[in-house]
Amino acid sequence: MKLCTKIFFIFFFSILDAQTSNEQGFEVRQKVGFLAAHKGIMAHLPVELGKAVEITYYQRTKGFKRWHEVYRYPTVGATLFIGSVGNNEILGRYVGTYGYSEFPLIKYKNYEFNWKLGCGFGYTNKRYDPINNPKGMAIGSHFDAMMCVGVKSIYRFKRNALTIGLDLTHFSNGAFQVPNFGINLPYLSVGYAQRLGKEKPIIEKHHFECPTKKWLYGFYGIFSMKQVMPIGGRRYPVYAGGFSIRRFFNPKSGLEIDLDIISKQAILGYEPLVPKTQLRMIQLGLCAAYLVPFDRFHFVFGMGAYLRDYYKPEDPVYHRIGMRYQFLNGLIANFTLKTHFARADYLEFGLGYTINYKKNCNE
Repeated sequence: MKLCTKIFFIFFFSILDAQTSNEQGFEVRQKVGFLAAHKGIMAHLPVELGKAVEITYYQRTKGFKRWHEVYRYPTVGATLFIGSVGNNEILGRYVGTYGYSEFPLIKYKNYEFNWKLGCGFGYTNKRYDPINNPKGMAIGSHFDAMMCVGVKSIYRFKRNALTIGLDLTHFSNGAFQVPNFGINLPYLSVGYAQRLGKEKPIIEKHHFECPTKKWLYGFYGIFSMKQVMPIGGRRYPVYAGGFSIRRFFNPKSGLEIDLDIISKQAILGYEPLVPKTQLRMIQLGLCAAYLVPFDRFHFVFGMGAYLRDYYKPEDPVYHRIGMRYQFLNGLIANFTLKTHFARADYLEFGLGYTINYKKNCNE
């Protein structure tokens, strides 16, 4: 999880440093929700309401980058989460932090209606233990990835604002340690925010750092770890890599096509009586991804299918969601989650390289 934390801060501070915002402030939210028992084995877990407090530092973008105007001057920030998830005795209490962006959907005078997307990390003092906590089947680790997606209404008056929001908060370790059914909580929140400093006028600088209408070519490598059932089983490494082509059609959207080459050693744990070879364990996949760019920071939403999957340990279709950062020298830092529908496969930590990226940006 130390590597995971480093990658998160690379992503968050790179997008925050790009702002030079004219508005910043703090918000405090009280959240109330319930644990969604999405698996039958979790039916015993929801026993009380989940209650949490979030403290947020935010900055509002004002035109120093082309994407600020394209996304109607969104807000970015960092949030500290402290609370419960519906069962203090078995699931414990969570502390987490995540970086986020809020995108205006409706703006009218002092009112805004935004949608929000955030990623970060959480810690719980309770996890599954076969002796001390055998009923905690939702999560097998203390440290987990955290995601938050939702909508929020904001009414501003002078330097203050009142907010009402609805979001889905998710905790999972990406099958790094089983069990990992995950925790999903719909939360309703009310909050109060206060702006710091004076509001400055919008500054328009129409510069977009992603080359548009031009195909970019690259390659990448990925490393991860995956534990398989039964609980307490062996943790296997995952080695992957491949080739990619991508194109940004405009400042808000892009397409990427990846040829994935995967050596998932956890296949050794599936049907252990079946003899296996390293060559036959190699999976080939073709994945198409929708890219949401913020200049060189990208959200990734992908779906792929295996072209070669000899042992077929999971479904023939897989998904990919996460974020990347493209450096000007061509390097790419990657943090994504690979899943088979609602089941996490593994977290993807990786580096890639885009050929002639800086040259293409200057053309």
